[in-house]
Amino acid sequence: MSQPAPTAPVKNSIPQPLAAPSHTNVTVTETPATSLSGAGAGIGLVIIALLLISGPGLVAFGGNSENIAQVAIGVVLIFFGVLLASMVRVISPGHTLVVQFFGKYKGTVRADGLHMILPLHTTKKLSVRVRNFETETLKVNDLNGNPVNIGAIVVWQIADTAKATFAVEDVEEFIHSQAESALRHVATTHPYDSKDIAHVPSLSGSTDVVSEELAHEVSARTAVAGIDIVEARVSALAYAPEIAQSMLQRQQAAAVVDARETIVEGAVTMVDSALQELERREIVDLDPERRAAMVSNLLVVLCSDTRRSRWLILVRCTANEVLACWVEVRVVLCPVRAFLCALIPLFMMQLLV
Repeated sequence: MSQPAPTAPVKNSIPQPLAAPSHTNVTVTETPATSLSGAGAGIGLVIIALLLISGPGLVAFGGNSENIAQVAIGVVLIFFGVLLASMVRVISPGHTLVVQFFGKYKGTVRADGLHMILPLHTTKKLSVRVRNFETETLKVNDLNGNPVNIGAIVVWQIADTAKATFAVEDVEEFIHSQAESALRHVATTHPYDSKDIAHVPSLSGSTDVVSEELAHEVSARTAVAGIDIVEARVSALAYAPEIAQSMLQRQQAAAVVDARETIVEGAVTMVDSALQELERREIVDLDPERRAAMVSNLLVVLCSDTRRSRWLILVRCTANEVLACWVEVRVVLCPVRAFLCALIPLFMMQLLV
């Protein structure tokens, strides 16, 4: 039984999105161009000079002597001299030449110095020096939804001259827009501040992590243009003006809470150490009620935030202790007082008798 012939797939008229940002219709990559440099270019200059000198001379002498052959030879020498002169290029350090032949890419000359390219080829000078720029201060929402103002500095250079020339319209405008887009994306994936920086990196506390992510993000977005990202770092970071005051108060409150926790933890340690030392030396025997009162007083004194409040607490605690002692003394003296009151009438009766 024969199998049915496979049908051709039906093409969808709606354009599908690209699988990755680096997939473009321009697939050219950098290749070395053919050129003559060094001693060969120097010899070429000498030949050009001879042609441009001898050619006009032959034309002049042939015109005076009405020698058509000399005039024709002179014109040919001038033509070849001009043609060879158009092949001469001088490349300074940090620059390259992108060579084309009637619109077709033929390669890139990276070596500096004097060069002679093939005739009828056009060139475009392109800088491969390290450059940097600072993005505008962008207003974005962080991971917690708080509006922040953020800016970055990007250091970059061209790695593939062919992609930088033919894959994008304007390489500088392209990297500026892609850097701002990457900065927005990185800022929305991190909070402005985080208590657990090890697990939740923040924009303000994890600058190295954020800078590394930003550099990777910009590099991935600009790879299509043959750009190499040397470094990318956050240069400006602050809360938006409309919430800056409230965020400052929140940070101050969090700092006060952290300080209080540290003070309380230290005070508890000190009280525990004091009670253990008193028991070890057998200085005083404290019942549970006295022990609780002592712990309460020590914690209040140690956790108070001003010297004046500490003195007031000490005075109050001392007054309470004195009052308690006076009550105990009165309780002890009551039987003695009653005994004396009973002896006084007996002593008066003895005197009267």
